[in-house]
Amino acid sequence: MPLDSEPLRALGFLTIGLFDPADPRRGHESTLEIIELGERLGFDSAWVRHRHLQYGISSPVAVLAAATQRTSRIGLGTAVIPLGWENPLRLAEDLATVDILSEGRLSPGVSVGPPMHYGRVKQALYGDTADNQDFGYERVLRLLDFVRGEPASDFSGTVGFEAFSDRVQPQAPGLGSRMWYGGASLRSARFAGEHRMNFLTSSVVKAEESEDFAAIQLSHVRAFREQHPDAGRARVSQGLVVIPTDNASAQQRARYEAFARERLPRTAVPHGPARLMYAPDLVGPSARIAEQLYAHAAFREIDEVAFALPFTFEHDDYIQILTDIATVLGPALGWRPAAT
Repeated sequence: MPLDSEPLRALGFLTIGLFDPADPRRGHESTLEIIELGERLGFDSAWVRHRHLQYGISSPVAVLAAATQRTSRIGLGTAVIPLGWENPLRLAEDLATVDILSEGRLSPGVSVGPPMHYGRVKQALYGDTADNQDFGYERVLRLLDFVRGEPASDFSGTVGFEAFSDRVQPQAPGLGSRMWYGGASLRSARFAGEHRMNFLTSSVVKAEESEDFAAIQLSHVRAFREQHPDAGRARVSQGLVVIPTDNASAQQRARYEAFARERLPRTAVPHGPARLMYAPDLVGPSARIAEQLYAHAAFREIDEVAFALPFTFEHDDYIQILTDIATVLGPALGWRPAAT
């Protein structure tokens, strides 16, 4: 699922939100405009990445807070927030606040592990406690507890004129069921299922039991659902880089094809100690991309996707790609746009 006779239920997209350090506002505005366009085109969700100490979105929750005031229907997600940079209690407050502002449209995706280049940033991030940090799944469990309304303090009541709660405020009903885990391994897939999270699987996986990308991703989807109380109904979103060219200019098509061609060699073998495998980028007419997706073992097991926009393209490229996804590729996959 979906088979070629079964429709794709939910269609989303993912953007990194790059910006020029000489004019960061323009890049952030571009991201918000793309999210607004996604809503007009009927997409079900828009997701943003993070980039700490780089020229991309460093505060996805803040960007999505702005997006809540410029949209009214589209789901808003993070794919993903690395919890090694976060305090779970403070993050729970921020997520709940944005979810309230969005009227229940937030879908936070998170992951664990040490921050990238931790040795270079640990003193700035954690100071004297840098060497005592635990970057494992415990951080996710703390965040889930706070989002789901478990106590964060042993006191509630009034002190003078001030009222205090023992739980994160505001409380955002339903947010706990919209928490996602971005995982690239069987262990992460099982963890997400066991703890009743939703599961994000992307264009990067760990080659643990195979070197066939689609087979690895399929094993993660199935491992997640085997552990989840909702089994086959548990939500999984697949993220691949998908670039339809139906209405692209000749110059755009040439640039897109060169982009994919340059990145293709990395998909042949696992990389590094983690044995990371990368999915090939799908570039071409929507009819051909639809055939490739229907032949993809993991795609056939899911009914929602968040296609990733390439990192380094221009604003007008994203407009063309999103428009083609919504008007040509989506319908070829049986998807229908949400009412706007």
